[in-house]
Amino acid sequence: MSGLLGDRTSSRPGEVSDLKSPLGTKLREPLTEARFQQIFGGAEQEQELRAEPRWSRLCSLWRRRAGACSGPGAWRLLLARLPPLRWLPHYRWRAWLLGDAVAGVTVGIVHVPQGMAFALLTSVPPVFGLYTSFFPVLIYTLLGTGRHLSTGTFAVLSLMTGSAVERLVPEPLGGNLSGIEMEQLDVQRVGAAAALAFGSGALMLGMFALQLGVLSTFLSEPVVKALTSGAALHVLVSQLPSLLGLPLPRQIGCFALFKTLAAVLTALPRSSPAELTISALSLALLVPVKELNVRFRDRLPTPIPGEIVMVLLASVLCFTSSLDTRYNVQIVGLLPGGFPQPLLPNLAELPRILADSLPIALVAFAVSASLASIYADKYNYTIDSNQELLAHGVSNLISSLFSCFPNSATLATTSLLVDAGGNTQLAGLFSCIVVLSVLLWLGPFFYYLPKAVLACINISSMRQMFFQMQELPQLWRISRVDFAVWMVTWVAVVTLSVDLGLAIGVVFSMMTVVCRTQRVQCLALGLVEGTELYRPLRESHKLLQVPGLCILNYPTPLYFGTRGQFRRTLEWHLGLGGGKEMPKTDSPPNAVAEPVRVVVLDCSGVTFADASGAREVVQLASRCRDAGIHLLLAQCNASVLGTLTQAGLLDRVTPEQLFVSVQDAAAHALERLELTGPKTCTVWV
Repeated sequence: MSGLLGDRTSSRPGEVSDLKSPLGTKLREPLTEARFQQIFGGAEQEQELRAEPRWSRLCSLWRRRAGACSGPGAWRLLLARLPPLRWLPHYRWRAWLLGDAVAGVTVGIVHVPQGMAFALLTSVPPVFGLYTSFFPVLIYTLLGTGRHLSTGTFAVLSLMTGSAVERLVPEPLGGNLSGIEMEQLDVQRVGAAAALAFGSGALMLGMFALQLGVLSTFLSEPVVKALTSGAALHVLVSQLPSLLGLPLPRQIGCFALFKTLAAVLTALPRSSPAELTISALSLALLVPVKELNVRFRDRLPTPIPGEIVMVLLASVLCFTSSLDTRYNVQIVGLLPGGFPQPLLPNLAELPRILADSLPIALVAFAVSASLASIYADKYNYTIDSNQELLAHGVSNLISSLFSCFPNSATLATTSLLVDAGGNTQLAGLFSCIVVLSVLLWLGPFFYYLPKAVLACINISSMRQMFFQMQELPQLWRISRVDFAVWMVTWVAVVTLSVDLGLAIGVVFSMMTVVCRTQRVQCLALGLVEGTELYRPLRESHKLLQVPGLCILNYPTPLYFGTRGQFRRTLEWHLGLGGGKEMPKTDSPPNAVAEPVRVVVLDCSGVTFADASGAREVVQLASRCRDAGIHLLLAQCNASVLGTLTQAGLLDRVTPEQLFVSVQDAAAHALERLELTGPKTCTVWV
C-alpha cells in the first residue's frame, strides 16, 4: 500500500492555498476494478468461492438447515414462530397490565356490535361476526408480531366477501322465501364465506412458505388508502336499503354502486318511517360521539363506547315499543349460544372461490402489514412481514373451520386500542373474554336489536376512511404521480368494483415506476473547482470541463424498457447518432462542440441490468472502438459488472477500462489526453 500513496500536501500558515487542489490530499495512481480486487483480496475470495464444487456448497447448505433440527435450532425456530415466548418474559406487569386490560375490554365492547354489523355486510347472520371477532383475535395474539394491532372483522374485506358470496349463492329470483328456505340459504352462504376464509388463509400460508412477505410493498400507500376510501363509499351505499327499511336485493359486479343508488331512488317512496327514524336517531348519536372521541382523545381516560350504548338503547326501545311486530322493523333475532361445531369447508368449492380469495388475501395482508409497520415505527419495535403472513394465514385458515369469514387488522379498532392505552398483544385476550361472555351468556339481550342500528354502525365506522381524502392536497404538493395513482385507484374502485379497482391500482402504480425509469435524463458531469467532486453541468456554470472528455451519468436501471433511451442518449452525446433527433438532456449546447475522444460512463445509478441492457453496453463499446472513442466504465456494482461480463463486455474492452470511481476514470482519461504529467489523481483524506 505504501507504493500507492504519495506524500501529504498542505499549505503552510501564512501561505495562500491553491484552491484548484483541495487541502489535505494525497496522491495515488488510478485504481481499476482488477487492481482494487487484487489489493484488497476480493478477487481471491471470489476465486476460492468459485473453486468450491457446487455439491460441496449444497452439502454445507444442507448441514446448516439440518442444524435447525438440533435442540438450540429448534428453540430458535420456536421463538421465531411464537412471539409471546420473546415478549412475555419481559412483560412489565405493573406498568402494562392495566392499560392492556382497559384497552382490551374497550375494543371487545366495540367488537360486539361491529362484528354483527359487518356480518350483515358479508351477507351472513350476525352471530358469525361474533365468531370472527373471537377466533382470529385469539390466534393472532399467539402468532402476531404487531403489539398494537387489533384484528377481527374489517369493512373492506366484509364488502369483498359479501359480493363474492352473493355471486356464489344468489337469492332466488322469486323472493318471499319461507323460514326453512331462508335458513338453508344462510347455511350455504356461511359455507361460501368460510370457504373464502379458508382459501385466503391457504394462499397466505403458501406465500409464507415462499417467504413472499415483500409482496406487501407492491401495494403502495396511495393504493391502499384509495382502496379503503373507495370501499367506504361502497359500504355507505350498500347500507342505504337497511337504513331506509327497503328489502332490495344486493347489487354485485361492475357499477354496483350506481345500480344500488338507482334502485334506492326508485324504491324510496316505499321506505319504512320507523326504520328511517331509528337510523336518523342512531346516526345523530354515533357521529357526535365519534367526533368527541377524536377531539378529546388526550383528555378522555378511555374512548366513549357509543356503539354499545346505541345497541342497548335501541334494543330496549324496540322491546318496550314492540317495533318488530307493530311496524315490521327488522331485528337481529336469536343469537345461538356457544360455538359452532368445527366443520371443514367444502373443498370442491375451492377452484370457484380461488379468484375471489386472492384479492382478499392481498388486501388483508397489505392492510395488516401497513398498520403494523406504522405503529411499530411509532413505538420503536420491528415487524416480521413473513411472520405476519403466517399469523394471518393461520388465523383465517383455522377460524374458517368455525364458520368465520375473512378477517384482518382493522383501522378503527387498532386506533381505539392505542388510544385506550394498549401496550402488547395481551390486550387481545381481554377482548376475547368480552366477546366470549356475549357468546355464552349475553346473546339473548341482543334479540330485539334493529338491523338498521347495525347499518348505522357500519357507516359511522367508515369515518376514518372517508377522512383520508383530506390528505389529497398535501399529496398533490409532494408528488403528482402518487396523486394520480390515488385518483385512478379510487375512481376504479368506486366505478367498477373493489377487486377490479385493486388490480387497476396496482398495475397503474407499477406502470408509473416503469415510466419514471424511462424518463430519466442522462446527466453530463463537470468537475467542481478545487475538489474531486463531479456534479451535473446544469447545477452551475462554473463547473470545469476538459475538451475531448465527456463524463456521463445514467441514473436508472438498464433493462429492456430503458435500452432504447440509453442508446439514443449516448449516440447524441458521443456524436454517433448520424443526424438523428436530439433527445432531451441537461447539457449546454456547446457540450459536444469538440469531438469526444474519451468518455467516462458513471454506472453508480445503474442498480441492475438485464440481458438486453447488458448487450446494449457491449454494442456501445464496439461502436466507440470503431469510432476511435476510448470508453471507460466507473463505479459499477458487483451485480451489474457480473451481468456485463457474462454478456461479453471484456471481449470489447480491457479490464484496465473498468474503474472503481469517476475520479479514477477521469484521472486516467486526462493522462490519456496528455493534459496531466504523472499518472495521479486527487483523493480526499
